[in-house]
Amino acid sequence: MTQSIAFNVAGPMRRAMALAGAVLGSVVTLAAQPSPAGGAGDPAAGKALVAGAGNCLACHATDKKLVGPAYQDVSKKYKGDKSAEEKLIGKVKAGGSGVWGAIPMPPNNVPDADVKTLVEWILSLE
Repeated sequence: MTQSIAFNVAGPMRRAMALAGAVLGSVVTLAAQPSPAGGAGDPAAGKALVAGAGNCLACHATDKKLVGPAYQDVSKKYKGDKSAEEKLIGKVKAGGSGVWGAIPMPPNNVPDADVKTLVEWILSLE
């Protein structure tokens, strides 16, 4: 009996471990990315961060919903919100869930200056 329980749990446990490894790998990869030239306020730098920053594009696209919201939709939602930049910087760094659906965004270990540049770019989209 014990052997069959172990066998039945092994598949789901293996999948959970693989998912945890993928999330951890994306956080480590994201943290290891060099900062693009330009910095805060430079739209090209923000776009470069999205393209090169680990797995952002695995869940997000500029103009359509994938797993997470489209960057343009995020920009529209927060348009006119004076605290949007601060809120989004916090969400990118700490992760979040519930605002755009049930699937959570994992935390991202990214330098503060890069997160600020990324969020500024997202908020600049039309």
